[in-house]
Amino acid sequence: MTDVRLVTKRERELKPIVEAALANELRLIEAGMNQTKNAIRAFEKKYQMPTKDFLSRYENDEIEEDMDFVEWIGEVRLMERLQEKAETLKDIRFES
Repeated sequence: MTDVRLVTKRERELKPIVEAALANELRLIEAGMNQTKNAIRAFEKKYQMPTKDFLSRYENDEIEEDMDFVEWIGEVRLMERLQEKAETLKDIRFES
């Protein structure tokens, strides 16, 4: 667990500002996840192959490398990072 303490000289309460910023960041991440999901689905449709199968075949050198496949892998890795960030943001709790 990581603790963060925020302090300001101003009298305005920080909690609502931080909550709004976190909520906005989560919305942006979720929008990115939707775009990434669409890109992955497009590759799956184009190559008539689920991503799981593609990754397995790619890692076993059963597929020749080309730009589409590099982009597909990039989208999968991006999705993993975005999901991790979203989960981290969703886990943040404020203590009184």
